[in-house]
Amino acid sequence: MNTAGHSEATARRGLELTPFRGLRYDPDRVGSLAAVTSPPYDVVVRPDGVHHLQSADPYNIVRLILPQATTPTARNDQAADTLRRWLDEGVLTTDPEPGLYVYEQRDGGGMLQRGLIGALRVSEPSEGVVLPHEDVMPHVVADRAALMRATSANLEPLLLTYRGDGSAADVVERATQRSPLLDTTTEDGFSHRLWSVTDPADITLVQSDLAGHQALIADGHHRWATYRRLRAEHPSPSPWDHGLVLLVDTARYPLRVRAIHRLLHGLPVADALSALDGLFRVRHLDVPLAQALDALADAACAGNAFLLAGDGAFHLVDRPDPALLSRTVPADRPAAWRTLDATVLHATLLDHVWRIPEDSPAHIAYIHDTAATVAKAERDGGTAVLLHPVREEVVRDLARQGVTMPRKSTSFGPKPASGLVLRALDL
Repeated sequence: MNTAGHSEATARRGLELTPFRGLRYDPDRVGSLAAVTSPPYDVVVRPDGVHHLQSADPYNIVRLILPQATTPTARNDQAADTLRRWLDEGVLTTDPEPGLYVYEQRDGGGMLQRGLIGALRVSEPSEGVVLPHEDVMPHVVADRAALMRATSANLEPLLLTYRGDGSAADVVERATQRSPLLDTTTEDGFSHRLWSVTDPADITLVQSDLAGHQALIADGHHRWATYRRLRAEHPSPSPWDHGLVLLVDTARYPLRVRAIHRLLHGLPVADALSALDGLFRVRHLDVPLAQALDALADAACAGNAFLLAGDGAFHLVDRPDPALLSRTVPADRPAAWRTLDATVLHATLLDHVWRIPEDSPAHIAYIHDTAATVAKAERDGGTAVLLHPVREEVVRDLARQGVTMPRKSTSFGPKPASGLVLRALDL
């Protein structure tokens, strides 16, 4: 079993997932395992999200991933103090031997996702092992890096996907036939189960299978950039050579890829539509949301298509004028990028037709929930722009070409719950 740092031999390999001794909550010391979990740090988006989670249980993981204090230094010191205290009190305990962890999520609608949590060797972009598809914001990377330095821990796994369906998937399936380490259901209706894989033969099977694969970052671009920064800061070999990830084989368990919609503040639907005259085909749809989304899906098969809402109806916008696209969409990118709905939305509609700055919260909001986007547009008098989701294969193909998509183009899920297993780097 290879747990070394980034030697020449491992640098030529693909994905290298290493066992680690997980930190996990002692169920006898907390109200419930569900009550100490949280969505990933960047998904705690409700105005009262942090307060709600802190109130759920005094040991909720949000106290580590989003500590509350007046300055960044105070926040990070607080998280480090809290982690040390929980370890001293036995609230968090270390598993007795290193292992990989099989993680399962289920919802009431039949969705099932399984993957492997482990410490992944942090590779360089030039190796082409881990593929990003979105740019990162430096201040967020700096913030996450400061928190990881202070706590000396990976507090939550990022989400990676790969296409395998080999022996690693078989190890995952066998593990789920045993009794889990934990089994809990969170308030969103998802059930979560966790198993450890400690048998050296199973770990060798996983590592041999993964060595021939590359992975796509589905969620956690900033945390991956943070891992890379911290790895560069520490002489190798060190625990910082690896970072905590959940690796999902989407050949066996496809992720849900959802669109992220836009809410345009201060632009009434009537004004948005009138600006499109002669540039796009516009069709009025007097149907419920579900049927309007079906119409959007059909139109998206033939080309760029959007659904506008906010005036009590839906308006299907498609068939853009080719001359308009050639004039407004940058020509120095691959065709797959130039034809993305998000590209046309930002380069053509927002920049050229509606003249709305995409980085101004006063003008535009990015919302995951479709019905909520429509409701807010109707309430505020703005325009909801609904998009059809991009397929994972398109995202992966662009990432392999080194092309990043427009910000907020996709939302992969379900995302792993934070708080089920942590990785301390000073063990």
